[in-house]
Amino acid sequence: MGKSDLTPDKIKEITIKLWQYCKKNDFAGYDPYDVLNSGLIKIFPWSSTRFFRLALTQTLKRLPLNLRPLLLVPKTQNPKALAIFLKAALRLEKSGIIDPSGEISFFIKRISELRSPGHPYYCWGYSFPWQTRTLLIPRGAPNLVCTVFVADSLLDAYEATENKQCLEMALSAGAYIFNELYWSENGQAGFSYPQPGLRIHIYNADLLGAALLVRLSRITGNNNYRESALRVARYAVARQNEDGSWFYGETPQSRWIDNFHTGYNLMALKDISRYADINEFEPALTRGLEYYKNHFFRPDGAPKYFHNKLYPIDTHCLAQSIITMEAFKDRENTYNEVALSALDWAIKNMWNKKGYFYYQANRFYKNRISYMRWSQAWMLLALSILILESK
Repeated sequence: MGKSDLTPDKIKEITIKLWQYCKKNDFAGYDPYDVLNSGLIKIFPWSSTRFFRLALTQTLKRLPLNLRPLLLVPKTQNPKALAIFLKAALRLEKSGIIDPSGEISFFIKRISELRSPGHPYYCWGYSFPWQTRTLLIPRGAPNLVCTVFVADSLLDAYEATENKQCLEMALSAGAYIFNELYWSENGQAGFSYPQPGLRIHIYNADLLGAALLVRLSRITGNNNYRESALRVARYAVARQNEDGSWFYGETPQSRWIDNFHTGYNLMALKDISRYADINEFEPALTRGLEYYKNHFFRPDGAPKYFHNKLYPIDTHCLAQSIITMEAFKDRENTYNEVALSALDWAIKNMWNKKGYFYYQANRFYKNRISYMRWSQAWMLLALSILILESK
């Protein structure tokens, strides 16, 4: 993979423009999965059917023309997006290229306000209802992955600002995950996702949940969190394929291998090892990183969505590729080159001079829609990490 010709000044310029774009839009926007927020589709008699909801979601997700304004889909502030923005803002403040102190307070306040209603714990869900292949998840209903990302960002904020409210919310979220979502039976352990009570393995969700509980156990000394999290992590690692990859999940319908969920797995294992102060997952990390580097990148830096399929080239994959490779650059110099090559490709092919990144590039066309959570938040985090790591 060739070296990138990106300069630090260029990266800073793009970062500032993206930050200004997101701030101008009040960190609210559309999402690939938000069509069920439409105030219009409810008039159709078949809108209550699973097939219609799934078909409409997938159609709007793939369509390069944004029909959401016509369907009366509102722009929303998404708790997960705000969490990613919070992580990015903390890093940008530390790097000194902008002063996001007012926005940091805003993110914390809005995250608190957007907690899932009717629950004794702090927990979070998405700002839209979403249809899985089998389940309809209501708007705002808490789920493991959203809650993990929010709680983890609050812990970052607590470490940077000593804001006790951030710690209290994160501790409550950890109690929710442990008391309501953790399960163990017949030699297995995991976290229910996307709803409480489901005992199926989604490996990135399991590992992300484990990473948060291990981090909280280090803060609180709660050994139950640590040991339960390690049981979950050991099960997920045991299901790693011999070549270093992971399927998305354990069911026959979940046997695909994709870029950003693999990146989540690797980042979670890194955090588990760090916060638990163990190295037992080192062989899994080594195999997984080699697989990731060798199967998810084109020579020009463009990230593949699936291990065996290039398109769509997705901005979320671009961002996670940068984050993952940069996180492990101390292991191999080429990882930083991969991260910079991916960003170079993104700027040349997916950047709009108005200050945002496009959603996807397909073989014959680009989807130029701006998605706040899926694309902008993640790219801002990736850029903030690159800037901070280069100082």
